[in-house]
Amino acid sequence: MNKFIKRLAVLVALLGLSYGSVAWAANIEIRHNKAESPKEAYQLSVLQLALSYDKANQYQYVPTQNTYSQSKLIKELENQHLDVIWLGTTQEYEQKFIPIRVPLYKGLLGHRVFIIRDGEQGTFSSVTSLDDLRLLKAGQGRYWADTQILSHANIPVITTSKYPNLFYMLEGARFDYFPRGVHEPWAEINAHQDLPLTVEQDLLLVYPLPAYLFVHANNPQLAAVITKGLEQALSDGSFDKQFYANPMIKQVLANANLGARRVFKINNPNLSEHTPFSDKRLWLDISVL
Repeated sequence: MNKFIKRLAVLVALLGLSYGSVAWAANIEIRHNKAESPKEAYQLSVLQLALSYDKANQYQYVPTQNTYSQSKLIKELENQHLDVIWLGTTQEYEQKFIPIRVPLYKGLLGHRVFIIRDGEQGTFSSVTSLDDLRLLKAGQGRYWADTQILSHANIPVITTSKYPNLFYMLEGARFDYFPRGVHEPWAEINAHQDLPLTVEQDLLLVYPLPAYLFVHANNPQLAAVITKGLEQALSDGSFDKQFYANPMIKQVLANANLGARRVFKINNPNLSEHTPFSDKRLWLDISVL
């Protein structure tokens, strides 16, 4: 009888360990913005890379039914209907949510080239100063971090709350140019082949604007896992490997001609003092491209 009881106790203990292991290897849903564009797909891929380092859990990625605007993303994360969003950062966002302070594009988001109307390159070729640029109107999303940055630099901005409208507003001469992160305009123009738009060839507007992953303040566990995963990806080279292998990024570095453009630098008044400028791993130096 004693042997039976001992064996039963061992069996119970083993079953307990097995149950605990199964419980630990959780299947976790990550609700996120639908990735329809190359830009969204890249941002999602960085999140997936980070979470791939968590071997204790399995992650299922659950996209929204439609791609949300930035204002909608913020509201949905506030209401905890999404688990992770990606945004160009501001102090307000960093106070409201938990930021993962690894710039998704290594700072490229703050290097802006312009989408313009076909046939208007001459107007921009004659721009030699910020004062010249201030004679032209930019188009931006109403709630984008860029809008405040441009306005702070006294650059006129026309806004809309709906991102797709911007291409048609530009085509309709509601404004003169649409500043985009250098990784964005070629794919966007390709997606709007019905419109007579092109990429401006001579100018580069630069300001610091890292794009981060954000999670809700009530979910520090997820933030910690993402942060740890991105740190591992940076340390073993996987982050840079994925960045430089991305077709959108490769196209930028091949086609943007960054070193030959006239550069106008403006400040970003909305950056947190915690922005990790001192970590050189996180930032692309276009002067060595």
